[in-house]
This record gives sequence, C-alpha cells and structure tokens, in this order.
Amino acid sequence: MSPLFAIIKLTWKAAFRYRLFVAVAALLVGSVVLLPLLIKDDGTARGFAQILLTYTLSTITLLLGFATLWLSCGVLARDIEDCQMQMVVVKPIPRWQIWLGKWIGVISLNAALLTVAGAAVYGVLIYRAGLLPEKERQTLYSEILIARGSMKEEVFDVKSAVDRYLADRVRGADTNNMNFAYERQQLEQQARASMEVVPPNNIRSWTIPVGPFSPTLDLQTFHLRFRFYGGDTNSMREHVGEWRIGSGENVIRSNPLPLAGNTFHEVPVQVTYLGESKRFRDLLNAQGELIIQYRNSDNTAVVFPIEDGLEVLYHEGGFTLNYVRGLLIILFWLSLLAALGLAAASYMTFPVACFCSLGILLVVFSSGTLSTSVTEGTVMGRNHETGEPIAQVFDQTMLPVFSTLLRVINLAQEFSPVDNLSTGRSITW
Repeated sequence: MSPLFAIIKLTWKAAFRYRLFVAVAALLVGSVVLLPLLIKDDGTARGFAQILLTYTLSTITLLLGFATLWLSCGVLARDIEDCQMQMVVVKPIPRWQIWLGKWIGVISLNAALLTVAGAAVYGVLIYRAGLLPEKERQTLYSEILIARGSMKEEVFDVKSAVDRYLADRVRGADTNNMNFAYERQQLEQQARASMEVVPPNNIRSWTIPVGPFSPTLDLQTFHLRFRFYGGDTNSMREHVGEWRIGSGENVIRSNPLPLAGNTFHEVPVQVTYLGESKRFRDLLNAQGELIIQYRNSDNTAVVFPIEDGLEVLYHEGGFTLNYVRGLLIILFWLSLLAALGLAAASYMTFPVACFCSLGILLVVFSSGTLSTSVTEGTVMGRNHETGEPIAQVFDQTMLPVFSTLLRVINLAQEFSPVDNLSTGRSITW
C-alpha cells in the first residue's frame, strides 16, 4: 500500500502548493462567522436556526464543490501537462492506484475542511441557542435541534388515475376529433381538485398507515406539519379550521385554529391529556392506521396540495448524530465531484476538464427546468390555441434525454441533508 499512500501524500502537497487548503479554509470560516451576522431572521428560534443551517451548509457545499472540481482536475491534468506523470507511471505502481490515490487524497482533504467548517457551524449554533430565552430554547430543541421521523399518507398517483379516467371516457366513443392533451389536462384538474380542495363546512381526511410494530406507538407528543392555500385573493389571510385526530373513543379535537395560508405550519399534539395510560397507539384504528380530519370552518375553500401532503413528525433521535450523518452525505457529494473531475482530467487538458465538469454541474443545478419540461411533456412550449407542442420533433428527441438526466440527478439530490437538518428531520443510515 506504500505507493498508494505516496500518491495521497503528493495530492496533499499539490493542494498546499496551490495554496488551496488555506484559501478555502479561510473562506469557510469566514462564511460561518459572517453569514449569521449579515442575514436577518424573523426573530424566532426556529427562524434563526433554519437560516443559519441552510445558508451556512449551502455555502460550505458550494465552496467545497467548486474547490473539489478545480483541485481534482488540476492534480491530474497538470501532472500530465508538466510531464510529471511520466516519472510516476514508470514506477512499479498500477495506473488505477495512481487514480485512486489522487481521489482519496482529494476526499481526505475535503474531509478535513468539512470537519473544520462543520464544527464551526455546530459551535455557533449551540452558542446562539444558549443565548435564547427559555421558551424559545425549548421550541428550538423540540422542532429543529432534533432528529424527527415522518409518517405520511400514501401518495395519490394522479397520472394513473387520469389514465383510468381517460380510458373509460374513450371506450366506445368517437376519438377522431378528440384533443387528448386537452382531455388529459381537464381530467387531471378534476382528479387533483377532488383530493385537494376543501369547500366551506366540508372535511378532508388523511389515512396514515402506522403498523403494529412501529417505534412511535408509545409517543405522547408529536407534530402535524402541513401547508394549505386559501381560495380567496388574500393569500396571507388567516383561515379557521378544526382538527380531529384518532378514531373510536380516543379522539383529539382541537379548538378552531386561525392559520395563515401559503406557509408551512407545525401544530403540536399532546396525547397525555387523554389519561396517564394513554399513548399514541390508542389513537389508531383496528387496522393500525391514524385517521386525521380537517374541517373547514371558514367561509372560503382551502387547498391542501398533494405534493406537500400532511406529515406526522415524531422524535426519533438526537441532533448531533443526525448532524454528523448530514455532513457525511455532503462528503459523499464531494467524492462524486472529485471522481467527475479526475475522470475529465484523465482525457482532457486542465482548462477543458474544468469547463466540462462545471458544465455538468450546471446541468445538475438546472434540474428544476428539466423537471418542468418533462412534467409538461414539451421543451419549447405548447400552442395556446390547439394545446399541441410547438416543436414535436425536438421534444421527441430531447425529452427522453431530460428524463434520463433527471433520474440520475435525483439519485443524489433526494438525499439533501440541508433541508432535513433545517427542519429537524431524521437522516436515516
């Protein structure tokens, strides 16, 4: 293993020779210290913690990501251009060990920088939390500085429902003059409205499967997290509704709650007042399901988007271990970028390798645009009169490419630790 460790050591020397380690470390510490001072929060414990975690960890990931691409391209491409690699490959060391040694060198450098930056963020967060009033501190440790699991209702598959409705409609009908794109759009709107819209004095129900062996059965406190939109023009007006949780004799009913639309809410639920012997398990029905109902007591309709859903959040673990798991995922992202940069530098010069790697990274950052095109079924848009795609041949070529790219990109983006940490969600092993 000595040749491999020699390559790792040379990679570290190259990083210090480029003065990358010192420069990036200074930028990371500066971002951790300066960002919380420059960015204003809403004055609440939850707001300050979410902003601190979101902006600092995002900045750390961004800085280390660009530094990783630059270094991984440089340590290999520069060695080839300066003819230093020719002196290495004649040694008794396989080429795969040269590549692996440089990759491990870049990863270990990232691990050291990420440890310093992560410890600084953690220290600032705990220090600022200790300065809060007692009530705000309790809120912080119960909603953000915690690892909470999540239970949801099974996602309603709108596409499959629309396919079934459309198949029933066209069965035995004359389809020569039927605009399938328009029909699908109308059916999708109807299917979503039946699940999302709650008219005045109506009830929306959620059925959440819990199971007989869930670790949540002995809970005495949990949170409901949801978001809805108001049906009137004033999007921030408070709408009054009542919640009903449970089934049978053990049911929790809330007082009418005035809540603002177009924002996420987390409503705490205490089970203990049902009696000392009562637990979360007593709210479930015979099938091990938790029934949650919302009665719209307002004079306008409200909309609960299917994508957001309603979640039951419960305590699952501590924040420190959850935070470490989040930093590990960031390190895995950086390891993927290092492999990308080294792969490009194996065949290209340093400027071209950096350009191609950053181009791929730009495609990843544009995943929202790709997702919109795939969802709408067109890249160039549709004709407003006919609803047909403007460039069908172009769409037929590019949509499969966009769909494949999204599947690959989502493999990494679905594990984003920043969102989970800033909302107190558990990052599972």
